[in-house]
Amino acid sequence: MLLFSSLIFYALMFLAVYIQIFFFVTFLENKNKILIRHGKISLNDYPGVTIIVPCWNEEKTILKTVHSLLDLNYPKEKLKILLVDDGSTDATWSVIQKFKNYPNVEIFKKENGGKYTVLNMGIEKITTEFFGCLDADSMVDEEALVRMMDYFAKDKEAMAVTPSIVANNPKNIIQNAQKIEYYISVFAKRMLGFLGAIHVTPGPFTIFKKQVFNKLGPYRHAHNTEDMEIAYRMQKNHYKIEYCNDAYVYTNTPATIKKLYRQRLRWIYGFINNTIDYRDVLLKKKYGNFSMFTVPAGIISVFTVSFIVGKLLVNLVDFIIHKIVKFQTVGLDLSLEVNNFDFYFLNAKPFVFLTVVIYALVIFSVVFGHKMIEGKWKLPIHIISFFMVFSVVAPFWLMAAVYNTLLSEKPAWR
Repeated sequence: MLLFSSLIFYALMFLAVYIQIFFFVTFLENKNKILIRHGKISLNDYPGVTIIVPCWNEEKTILKTVHSLLDLNYPKEKLKILLVDDGSTDATWSVIQKFKNYPNVEIFKKENGGKYTVLNMGIEKITTEFFGCLDADSMVDEEALVRMMDYFAKDKEAMAVTPSIVANNPKNIIQNAQKIEYYISVFAKRMLGFLGAIHVTPGPFTIFKKQVFNKLGPYRHAHNTEDMEIAYRMQKNHYKIEYCNDAYVYTNTPATIKKLYRQRLRWIYGFINNTIDYRDVLLKKKYGNFSMFTVPAGIISVFTVSFIVGKLLVNLVDFIIHKIVKFQTVGLDLSLEVNNFDFYFLNAKPFVFLTVVIYALVIFSVVFGHKMIEGKWKLPIHIISFFMVFSVVAPFWLMAAVYNTLLSEKPAWR
């Protein structure tokens, strides 16, 4: 049994290394295609764009969010902004009233129904060719929209363009850990963009062609991850999703472990359940790298963490039972010896090698992600906080997401 467990462990380690190497090889093949522009750019044509901002209890952040949209390097007559208060219980409605006289801003108030209902209301109202959303806790760089629209101008098959999301002004160890995570995400999304395999069109400022919703229908509740479900739906229908790595969106990140846990529990729960909903596309070549790589890689990650945590819990239970039996036999013994583990079944050399390879490739993704965002080759010191926070806490939200899925318990939004 122990040998079988070790074989599973090594198989999972091999797959984890394969995923990282796949990203690295993709980088080597496409590194000269990574576009990082500086300064202002202009377009030959500026299509109309409508941005909807769903607001629910965002009185502290909504002002900065809206002003970042108003400051975009894009013709004001071509940019419409819809602010929707989704039944807030704080002063959000009073705050957005300040923008009611702006010629390109409209404000609305509705009963609370969730973000996807706000987006669908916006889709019904827009008359422009392009549509986007900006979460009310995020701010856009002034060049973000024009750079994203440049992708549509150059590639008529592009149906959506997603930006680079960056942690905004991190102040503590939890937020600095997330800053590093977002560097990794920027690198990974750029590679998935090259592969045509993006699996989420994030709320912070993805821009769509309106015809996506005309043909595929409106947003769905989608386990509180509507931005993931619409990407799955697009991939299933062979709609191209591009990634604009030099369009920067700055998002406020959770400042406490509790808030981070709730956010990531919702994300992972959404991934698991959207994957279940779209299980018919899994490992089918006609759906490309999305089906053959992105979704399987996510499944492997969830399964690997579940296996390792499960193994640790089994060993802990065995250890406790062993101690109880020993206490009943010979009395109190505080030694920490564990008798059910045999290094015969675990060759340390390949284990160390695989671990080093994984960590080396993760560190490279951090360094290159930093390069794409900050413009400098650098290993940020906060990578220590990333490993500290995520190695300890991530297994809990992954296991909780699996548990909630098995028991059909939906996690709260916040």
